[in-house]
Amino acid sequence: MSGTVLDVGSFAIAAGEIVALLGPNGAGKTSLLESILGFRPATQAIRFLDRDVTRLPVERRVALGIGYVPERRRLFAGLTVRENLEASSAMPRLLRSQRVEEVLALFPMLRERAAARAWLLSGGQQQMLALARALIDRPRLLLLDEPTLGLAPRIVADLMARLEVLATEGTAILLSEQRASLALGIAGRGVVLSRSRVVRIASAQELLADPRLADLMAGAV
Repeated sequence: MSGTVLDVGSFAIAAGEIVALLGPNGAGKTSLLESILGFRPATQAIRFLDRDVTRLPVERRVALGIGYVPERRRLFAGLTVRENLEASSAMPRLLRSQRVEEVLALFPMLRERAAARAWLLSGGQQQMLALARALIDRPRLLLLDEPTLGLAPRIVADLMARLEVLATEGTAILLSEQRASLALGIAGRGVVLSRSRVVRIASAQELLADPRLADLMAGAV
Protein backbone atom coordinates (compact mmCIF):
# COMPACT_ATOMS: atom_id res chain seq x y z
CA MET A 1 0.00 0.00 0.00
CA SER A 2 1.39 3.37 -1.00
CA GLY A 3 2.28 5.59 1.94
CA THR A 4 1.81 2.81 4.48
CA VAL A 5 1.90 4.08 8.06
CA LEU A 6 0.98 0.91 9.95
CA ASP A 7 1.31 -2.75 8.99
CA VAL A 8 0.23 -5.36 11.53
CA GLY A 9 0.50 -8.35 9.23
CA SER A 10 -3.22 -8.92 8.75
CA PHE A 11 -3.83 -5.42 7.38
CA ALA A 12 -2.14 -2.09 6.74
CA ILE A 13 -3.22 1.55 7.03
CA ALA A 14 -2.06 4.39 4.79
CA ALA A 15 -1.52 8.03 5.65
CA GLY A 16 -4.82 9.89 5.66
CA GLU A 17 -6.89 6.70 5.80
CA ILE A 18 -9.59 5.91 8.36
CA VAL A 19 -10.07 2.20 9.04
CA ALA A 20 -12.96 1.00 11.20
CA LEU A 21 -12.07 -1.82 13.59
CA LEU A 22 -15.25 -3.78 14.16
CA GLY A 23 -16.42 -6.83 16.05
CA PRO A 24 -18.52 -7.96 19.00
CA ASN A 25 -17.58 -7.33 22.61
CA GLY A 26 -14.65 -9.56 23.50
CA ALA A 27 -13.51 -9.91 19.89
CA GLY A 28 -10.08 -8.50 20.72
CA LYS A 29 -10.36 -4.93 19.46
CA THR A 30 -8.89 -3.33 22.59
CA SER A 31 -6.19 -5.99 22.78
CA LEU A 32 -5.16 -5.25 19.19
CA LEU A 33 -4.96 -1.51 19.83
CA GLU A 34 -2.94 -2.08 22.99
CA SER A 35 -0.55 -4.41 21.20
CA ILE A 36 0.03 -1.78 18.50
CA LEU A 37 0.85 0.76 21.21
CA GLY A 38 2.95 -1.73 23.19
CA PHE A 39 0.79 -2.27 26.27
CA ARG A 40 0.41 -5.95 25.36
CA PRO A 41 2.76 -8.44 23.70
CA ALA A 42 2.10 -8.68 19.97
CA THR A 43 1.19 -11.99 18.33
CA GLN A 44 2.42 -10.76 14.93
CA ALA A 45 5.00 -8.31 13.62
CA ILE A 46 4.06 -4.63 13.80
CA ARG A 47 5.64 -2.13 11.45
CA PHE A 48 5.18 1.61 11.87
CA LEU A 49 6.53 3.99 9.22
CA ASP A 50 8.49 1.08 7.70
CA ARG A 51 10.15 0.33 11.03
CA ASP A 52 9.69 -2.84 13.06
CA VAL A 53 8.36 -1.66 16.43
CA THR A 54 7.21 -5.06 17.71
CA ARG A 55 9.63 -5.03 20.63
CA LEU A 56 9.81 -1.30 21.30
CA PRO A 57 8.42 0.00 24.63
CA VAL A 58 5.32 2.18 24.71
CA GLU A 59 7.18 5.45 25.17
CA ARG A 60 9.32 4.83 22.07
CA ARG A 61 6.26 4.13 19.95
CA VAL A 62 4.54 7.27 21.21
CA ALA A 63 7.69 9.29 20.46
CA LEU A 64 7.69 7.89 16.91
CA GLY A 65 4.16 9.18 16.39
CA ILE A 66 1.44 6.87 17.71
CA GLY A 67 -1.42 8.54 19.59
CA TYR A 68 -4.01 6.67 21.64
CA VAL A 69 -7.46 7.57 22.93
CA PRO A 70 -8.38 4.76 25.34
CA GLU A 71 -11.86 3.63 26.20
CA ARG A 72 -13.30 5.66 29.13
CA ARG A 73 -10.69 8.39 28.50
CA ARG A 74 -8.35 7.85 31.53
CA LEU A 75 -7.75 11.53 32.11
CA PHE A 76 -5.85 13.03 35.05
CA ALA A 77 -9.07 13.87 36.88
CA GLY A 78 -7.50 16.27 39.40
CA LEU A 79 -5.59 18.29 36.80
CA THR A 80 -7.01 21.13 34.74
CA VAL A 81 -7.61 20.87 31.02
CA ARG A 82 -4.41 22.78 30.32
CA GLU A 83 -2.42 20.68 32.79
CA ASN A 84 -3.71 17.47 31.20
CA LEU A 85 -2.43 18.65 27.84
CA GLU A 86 0.92 19.78 29.23
CA ALA A 87 1.42 16.47 31.05
CA SER A 88 0.74 14.53 27.84
CA SER A 89 3.48 16.16 25.77
CA ALA A 90 7.11 15.16 25.52
CA MET A 91 8.06 18.43 23.78
CA PRO A 92 10.51 20.91 25.32
CA ARG A 93 8.75 23.42 27.56
CA LEU A 94 8.58 26.35 25.13
CA LEU A 95 7.36 24.21 22.24
CA ARG A 96 4.96 22.41 24.55
CA SER A 97 3.30 25.65 25.65
CA GLN A 98 2.92 26.72 22.03
CA ARG A 99 1.46 23.37 21.04
CA VAL A 100 -1.01 23.43 23.94
CA GLU A 101 -2.34 26.75 22.65
CA GLU A 102 -2.62 25.34 19.12
CA VAL A 103 -4.59 22.33 20.33
CA LEU A 104 -6.87 24.47 22.50
CA ALA A 105 -7.61 26.55 19.41
CA LEU A 106 -8.88 23.37 17.72
CA PHE A 107 -11.30 22.71 20.59
CA PRO A 108 -13.13 25.91 21.55
CA MET A 109 -15.16 24.11 24.22
CA LEU A 110 -11.89 23.13 25.92
CA ARG A 111 -10.36 26.58 25.60
CA GLU A 112 -13.34 27.97 27.48
CA ARG A 113 -12.73 25.44 30.29
CA ALA A 114 -8.92 25.43 30.22
CA ALA A 115 -8.69 26.13 33.95
CA ALA A 116 -11.34 23.59 34.95
CA ARG A 117 -10.45 20.26 36.58
CA ALA A 118 -11.03 17.32 34.26
CA TRP A 119 -13.53 15.68 36.61
CA LEU A 120 -15.77 18.74 36.35
CA LEU A 121 -16.13 18.45 32.57
CA SER A 122 -19.14 16.93 30.84
CA GLY A 123 -18.74 13.54 29.18
CA GLY A 124 -18.42 15.17 25.77
CA GLN A 125 -15.82 17.64 27.01
CA GLN A 126 -13.85 14.82 28.61
CA GLN A 127 -13.84 12.89 25.35
CA MET A 128 -12.63 15.94 23.45
CA LEU A 129 -9.89 16.38 26.06
CA ALA A 130 -8.85 12.74 25.58
CA LEU A 131 -8.62 13.36 21.84
CA ALA A 132 -6.75 16.63 22.34
CA ARG A 133 -4.21 14.87 24.59
CA ALA A 134 -3.60 12.26 21.90
CA LEU A 135 -3.01 15.01 19.32
CA ILE A 136 -0.63 17.10 21.40
CA ASP A 137 2.55 15.68 19.83
CA ARG A 138 1.14 15.50 16.28
CA PRO A 139 0.79 11.70 15.87
CA ARG A 140 1.09 10.08 12.46
CA LEU A 141 -1.22 7.29 13.62
CA LEU A 142 -4.22 7.75 15.91
CA LEU A 143 -5.79 4.78 17.70
CA LEU A 144 -9.26 5.27 19.19
CA ASP A 145 -11.07 2.76 21.40
CA GLU A 146 -14.86 3.23 21.54
CA PRO A 147 -14.61 7.06 21.57
CA THR A 148 -18.37 7.64 21.24
CA LEU A 149 -19.37 5.56 24.26
CA GLY A 150 -22.01 7.40 26.30
CA LEU A 151 -21.91 10.60 24.25
CA ALA A 152 -24.86 12.64 23.06
CA PRO A 153 -25.56 12.54 19.29
CA ARG A 154 -24.43 16.13 18.78
CA ILE A 155 -21.05 15.43 20.41
CA VAL A 156 -20.69 12.22 18.43
CA ALA A 157 -21.27 14.10 15.17
CA ASP A 158 -18.68 16.73 16.18
CA LEU A 159 -16.14 14.02 17.07
CA MET A 160 -16.63 12.17 13.77
CA ALA A 161 -16.24 15.42 11.84
CA ARG A 162 -12.98 16.16 13.64
CA LEU A 163 -11.63 12.72 12.77
CA GLU A 164 -12.42 13.29 9.11
CA VAL A 165 -10.50 16.58 9.20
CA LEU A 166 -7.51 14.87 10.82
CA ALA A 167 -7.51 12.28 8.05
CA THR A 168 -7.54 14.94 5.34
CA GLU A 169 -4.45 16.39 7.02
CA GLY A 170 -2.65 13.05 6.64
CA THR A 171 -3.22 11.31 9.97
CA ALA A 172 -3.86 7.57 9.73
CA ILE A 173 -6.74 6.55 12.00
CA LEU A 174 -7.74 3.14 13.37
CA LEU A 175 -11.17 3.54 14.94
CA SER A 176 -12.56 0.78 17.17
CA GLU A 177 -16.30 1.22 17.41
CA GLN A 178 -19.23 -0.95 18.44
CA ARG A 179 -21.66 0.99 16.24
CA ALA A 180 -20.55 -0.28 12.84
CA SER A 181 -22.64 2.09 10.71
CA LEU A 182 -21.24 5.10 12.57
CA ALA A 183 -17.60 4.09 12.05
CA LEU A 184 -18.14 2.97 8.46
CA GLY A 185 -19.80 6.30 7.74
CA ILE A 186 -16.40 8.02 7.87
CA ALA A 187 -14.04 5.09 7.17
CA GLY A 188 -12.77 3.92 3.82
CA ARG A 189 -12.45 0.31 4.93
CA GLY A 190 -13.48 -1.95 7.78
CA VAL A 191 -11.59 -4.74 9.54
CA VAL A 192 -13.80 -7.22 11.38
CA LEU A 193 -12.42 -9.23 14.31
CA SER A 194 -13.79 -12.38 15.93
CA ARG A 195 -12.00 -14.23 18.71
CA SER A 196 -8.89 -12.05 18.19
CA ARG A 197 -8.69 -13.00 14.52
CA VAL A 198 -9.33 -10.90 11.42
CA VAL A 199 -12.30 -12.53 9.68
CA ARG A 200 -13.20 -9.87 7.12
CA ILE A 201 -11.60 -6.88 5.42
CA ALA A 202 -13.69 -4.90 2.95
CA SER A 203 -14.54 -1.40 1.85
CA ALA A 204 -16.95 0.55 4.00
CA GLN A 205 -19.52 0.45 1.21
CA GLU A 206 -19.29 -3.34 0.92
CA LEU A 207 -19.72 -3.84 4.65
CA LEU A 208 -22.61 -1.42 4.93
CA ALA A 209 -24.38 -3.24 2.11
CA ASP A 210 -23.68 -6.70 3.56
CA PRO A 211 -26.83 -8.17 5.16
CA ARG A 212 -24.55 -10.26 7.40
CA LEU A 213 -23.00 -7.20 9.06
CA ALA A 214 -25.23 -7.51 12.13
CA ASP A 215 -24.19 -11.16 12.49
CA LEU A 216 -20.53 -10.21 12.06
CA MET A 217 -20.86 -7.63 14.82
CA ALA A 218 -22.58 -10.18 17.04
CA GLY A 219 -19.86 -12.76 16.42
CA ALA A 220 -22.27 -15.17 14.73
CA VAL A 221 -20.30 -15.36 11.46
